[in-house]
Amino acid sequence: MCYLNMRRFILLFSFSAFVVHAQEVSNFNQHRLNYDKKLMLTLGTWATANLVGGGIGWATATSPEIRSFHQMNTMWNTVNLALALPGYFKAKKEIPTDNLQLSLRQQQKTEQALLFNSGLDIAYITAGFLLRSIALHQQSKSAQWRGFGNGLVVQGSFLLAFDLTAYTLHHRHGKKLFEWVK
Repeated sequence: MCYLNMRRFILLFSFSAFVVHAQEVSNFNQHRLNYDKKLMLTLGTWATANLVGGGIGWATATSPEIRSFHQMNTMWNTVNLALALPGYFKAKKEIPTDNLQLSLRQQQKTEQALLFNSGLDIAYITAGFLLRSIALHQQSKSAQWRGFGNGLVVQGSFLLAFDLTAYTLHHRHGKKLFEWVK
């Protein structure tokens, strides 16, 4: 009789530990999704402000360099908004999983994507400086090249700061998940 009660106790204790652990993993993922929503709202706000400001600047600028700068910002932030909106709604509707292995894979995938994006951001900034350098040798379109180059430097710099901030937030948050695995 005592043996049977001991087995029930162990089974009940094990199940309780599993439920608590699953709830912790689910809470972890809810926090991750909250980060994603806030980050996508930030990107969407930046994109919207640049679309409005860039559209007005593009339409009203008298300088070809300033017009090209605003044109680049407007086009660039059309893409940013096209990424931010679905990203926000995906994070909003996703149901946080309680699966630890799936959570680990998602965490690693998110961090790797943000580091990869940071590398792309550096390439955008570099391309901006290259366009500005081309302007020195192409007098007929130098204002356009400078404007486009300056736009790329500004947008790439914002995205680099954004992606590195997002990486830092997710990486710090992800440390909790990896501690449970140890």
